[in-house]
Amino acid sequence: MDIRALEKTNKIGYIFDIFYNGKYFDSFDEIKNKETVKGCFKNIMNSLGFTWAKGIQQGGRTDAKVSGSNCLYVSSTFNRNIQKIIEEFNLLAGGKMKITRCRKTFPNLAFPEYVEKRRYIYKYPQKLITNDTDTIQKLCKELSGTYDVSVFSDSKGEKLKEHIRTVEISFENNTLTFLGDSFMPKQVRITSGYILTGEKIPLPGKYLTLDKVVLKKEILDNIFVEETSFIIDNVKKIEKNTTNDIHILYVEPSKRGEVIGKNGSNIKKLRKSLGTIIVRDYDNCEN
Repeated sequence: MDIRALEKTNKIGYIFDIFYNGKYFDSFDEIKNKETVKGCFKNIMNSLGFTWAKGIQQGGRTDAKVSGSNCLYVSSTFNRNIQKIIEEFNLLAGGKMKITRCRKTFPNLAFPEYVEKRRYIYKYPQKLITNDTDTIQKLCKELSGTYDVSVFSDSKGEKLKEHIRTVEISFENNTLTFLGDSFMPKQVRITSGYILTGEKIPLPGKYLTLDKVVLKKEILDNIFVEETSFIIDNVKKIEKNTTNDIHILYVEPSKRGEVIGKNGSNIKKLRKSLGTIIVRDYDNCEN
């Protein structure tokens, strides 16, 4: 991550952890006249006055009717009370979707590059499972590993240049769990069909859940939280990253010169104990 991305812009990256109930959505990406995950998120956030630069990125895409515990990432100049936004969002979403957490990080990221793994679970009704447990366990073992998974994708997936994927599959309590770094379109649903019924057909999305998006250490080390253990003269708010070596100082514009000091003398002193220092304008409307 380039520190200049923080120094040369007033934007910040926001990671919204969300849960959505798949039964309400026709797709993940926006489609005209369809109820979509991104569209729902975008419309509600716009109504609350939260704006962002560029588009919404995601930890993982899901098919129609698939539920998910996902991450949505945006770059925004918003620096007000984000908790209030979350509370109002959850009321307006009416149970279709919920923001469970919000984390600040670097702006302008290609967010999918910072996703390490995704975990899906497929819970098919027991009465519809036709393969016996031994066969299911055997297939889970055989289909775990790194190989060309295109036979478990659709025509859209077959057109992709890269077909090699790494996946671990397990079966417990009548539930399939898929853990992998990347998945092809419909891969989990078609593989579930083969393991549970012996046919390479995509099973219904309503039984599938994106259970978890695992982020890489690099981005987790650069989650910014408020620092309250000390104060600095003329600084309204301090934020620090997880590894405690980057600090953002929020300062009223009229006090910026006093905080920085002549020829950056004050900042140079602070850097000796705090590491990298970034000075930003404080938004008086923040609270």
